[in-house]
Amino acid sequence: MELAAGFASTSRDDWRALALEVLRKSGVEAGSPEEALSRTTYDGLTVAPLYDLDDLPGDPGAPGAPPYVRGSRAAAGWDVRQRHAVPDPEAVPADLENGVTSLWLVVGDDAIPVDALATVLKDVYLDLAPVVLEAGRLTARAADALLGLAAARGVAPTGNLGASSAYGPAAAELAVRCAADFPGLRAVTVDATPYHDAGGGDAEELGCSIARGVAELRALTGAGLSAEQALGQIDFRYAATADQFATIAKLRAARRLWARVAEVCGAPEAGGQRQHAVTSSAMMTARDPWVNMLRTTVACFAAGVGGADAVTVQPFDACLGLPDDFSRRIARNTQSLLLEESSLARVIDPAGGSWYVERRTADLAEAAWAWFQEIEAAGGIDAAAGLVSERIAATRARREADIARRRLPITGVSEFPDLHEKPVHRRPAPVPEEGGLPRVRYAEPYERLRDLADARPERPTVFLATIGPLAAYTARAAFAANLFQAGGLATETAGPGTDPEQIATAFAVSGSPVACLCSTDRLYEQHAAAVAAALRKAGARRVWLAGRGHYDGVDGNLHAGCDALAVLRETFDDLEVAR
Repeated sequence: MELAAGFASTSRDDWRALALEVLRKSGVEAGSPEEALSRTTYDGLTVAPLYDLDDLPGDPGAPGAPPYVRGSRAAAGWDVRQRHAVPDPEAVPADLENGVTSLWLVVGDDAIPVDALATVLKDVYLDLAPVVLEAGRLTARAADALLGLAAARGVAPTGNLGASSAYGPAAAELAVRCAADFPGLRAVTVDATPYHDAGGGDAEELGCSIARGVAELRALTGAGLSAEQALGQIDFRYAATADQFATIAKLRAARRLWARVAEVCGAPEAGGQRQHAVTSSAMMTARDPWVNMLRTTVACFAAGVGGADAVTVQPFDACLGLPDDFSRRIARNTQSLLLEESSLARVIDPAGGSWYVERRTADLAEAAWAWFQEIEAAGGIDAAAGLVSERIAATRARREADIARRRLPITGVSEFPDLHEKPVHRRPAPVPEEGGLPRVRYAEPYERLRDLADARPERPTVFLATIGPLAAYTARAAFAANLFQAGGLATETAGPGTDPEQIATAFAVSGSPVACLCSTDRLYEQHAAAVAAALRKAGARRVWLAGRGHYDGVDGNLHAGCDALAVLRETFDDLEVAR
């Protein structure tokens, strides 16, 4: 391909040659740069380092055309949807007056009581602000309350009643009622976030959502609705993460999958999937929660680019309890900035046509469809509950291993922790209704250790036995300190020097029974065994070494890719911190 402005064209082979040269200079031996630089997702899909026209799938569909477009509100961008889980009638109008365009209400005995819906919605124009309910087994009562409130005001409500056939026949009954009497109101929500929150991969989340959606179609058509009417009664809810390209591809793949379902059902014109994207609960951290603002901003951007019809940005303090006015304002302003100042919604399907995004969308859709077929072969989403739980547990275990080894770093928790951060306190939030899958947060294993360390009268300390001059040990001392601090452990440094007795004396003064040698490989060869012996003599219960070398008296190694959680747990035991 000829390029303008005098730039010479290059081929993939040209790139390979240059990339291999850089890899060899870095000490990486590989047959090809793809072999060295590709990675595999938790769904088993390969993400390559480079894409070109040859990577486009055979029939990706036209970018910016169905199914990769939003629904009827596309001209206004997406709905800015705020979640409310307690009866706070002042927070709801404050949101609607400051950028929120639709409401997501959690209804339940420990959330918003059914009887309190009228109070919560007393200042809300139900024909202008869509209301989405999440009421579980109370859906029928909550729906009756919302519809009764709208009837009393003489308006037609919009939104979604949040029903599901998993809770019984009410979903089909409400769908029939909505189809007949409320054209702007839908009855059913397929919520895929529990599969994500349990640790599932993107293809697993998608496949499960399509299987649940098909189960809803069967229930609705069984109640007398046509396929077209049934498709029009269903919304989908997905998790948006800080992995922006994964989220973009996931939402695009979801639309492609549902369009295929509609085609098979004989109603291709009704196959536009209505999506509600919610920033991931699993990625949120209780420690250094301010970083959650960055996570949710990227997730919101990805959801918008991916084509979500509605987006909920969870407040940065959501996993700490009930969000306050400030965190709710930041959450809604994140969306306002992307919509109004960045004009993100003005371009339809902006990622469409990207060789990388199109390939990843196609691969994800193919993997999700295969998983959906496996669920269907097992009898459908309800009958396959055991299969789904087992598959997601396996993915969760792989992710947990990566988190433990910090191959999946969590800023502010497993990387760059701040032991002196000021805690953020919030009122307790309602506990979500228990389902069949666990709820996990990726940061929890580290945060549990931090809590234990913080609870001690004096913070447990690890002694860093630094060997040599400052320039020799700084890098590995910083690495070791970062690892131990991820578990809430303080570190104390010996300072420059190579004399084993001086280092052992400083260790004894520290009062810690755990030491970690920090220096260069060259200085380890000269001094590691002697320093380890002196530390043992001074009472060291365990001696770590920052690096990969093996020396007499050293119990284990800290290095990139080591099991940091295992190191921390062993250290807690050595420090006699109960866990």
